[in-house]
Amino acid sequence: MTIPAPKSARTFFLRPQDMIGIALLALLLLVVLPLALDNFRLQFVGKYLTYAFVALGLVLCWGYAGILSLGQGVFFGLGGYCMAMYLKLEASSPENTKIQSTPGIPDFMDWNQITSLPWFWEPFRSFGFTTLAVIVVPAIFAFIVGFAMFKRRVGGVYFAIITQALAAILTILIIGQQGYTGGINGITDLRSLHGWDIRTDSAKTILYFICVGLLLACILLAYFVKSSKLGRILVAMRDKEDRVRFSGYDVSSFKIFVFCLAASLSAIGGAMFTLQVGFMSPSFVGIVPSIEMVIYTAVGGRLSILGAIYGTLLVNWAKTSFSESFPELWLFGLGGLFIAVVLIFPNGIAGLWQSYVAPRLGPLFGGAPTRRAAPPSASPPASGPIAPAAAE
Repeated sequence: MTIPAPKSARTFFLRPQDMIGIALLALLLLVVLPLALDNFRLQFVGKYLTYAFVALGLVLCWGYAGILSLGQGVFFGLGGYCMAMYLKLEASSPENTKIQSTPGIPDFMDWNQITSLPWFWEPFRSFGFTTLAVIVVPAIFAFIVGFAMFKRRVGGVYFAIITQALAAILTILIIGQQGYTGGINGITDLRSLHGWDIRTDSAKTILYFICVGLLLACILLAYFVKSSKLGRILVAMRDKEDRVRFSGYDVSSFKIFVFCLAASLSAIGGAMFTLQVGFMSPSFVGIVPSIEMVIYTAVGGRLSILGAIYGTLLVNWAKTSFSESFPELWLFGLGGLFIAVVLIFPNGIAGLWQSYVAPRLGPLFGGAPTRRAAPPSASPPASGPIAPAAAE
């Protein structure tokens, strides 16, 4: 009589190879790069990592749920503008703006003959409200868009085009409302956070480590979603949406949720970008930056959480290097990189790792486990259905 082997319950949402991958990434970001790079280059890496939040959201939204959004720059910009509004109000105290005709308001409002602070700027005097708004405002906007689209079963290329149009619309709106948003120049001259000067090298280094800490926390959240029942439903929904719907699940609700989650992750990156770079403008909201963010994810691997982070770092490093040496060739290089991803390695860097590197390193690094040969048996194998022990 054969006793079936009990199923091994997964008590933790991270596999050993996932924990090793996160530990190696943390070692690279927290130890290797700060020791190897000077402050100027480290600030560039900090800026790159703010885009990694967007790539992380796209892995969940596009890679696992199959929802391609070409307007993630919208949410990146909303988070950035929420933080910029708070920082600008702190920099626009009556003492700092006493030479204006209306002291106590941002300089671009004074230039546009606005004599009082608009009502929707007032709550951003509070840092607590600003922190909440960075996450909630983009999520609400994503909910409105997702509810309008997914409840009507709009998806695929049509949804991608709509999100691209939203990025263009928001860019035009920001530029057109110059008196309230700073126009094409954006919100600039951001100096301090609670009296702490964020323009110094030491402050930017601290903000870099804060950004890394937030990114690692968001990576853990993404792994939790991936390993949960929700993650399995998202993958099933991506592959066979009708089957999931016929099984009794409300597909549109799952799509709305993951779209809102990706929006909030992108907004966190936008807020950290504003803190580290010191300004926010509509040039980070439009169609071009949104498509670049998709390329980051595609290069790293849209099915890999860590791969998207490395893809973001790689593409932005290449962009900086090309822009410094051959500024007129960068767009051609970006286009060639995207073509290479589509034709040569469609699963990105993570796909190359899984196909060629991980099998040589063994199961601890994501390779296939080595199987032991079964001992010879004196009796022939039983016929019929597979026993539970064999199925495991």
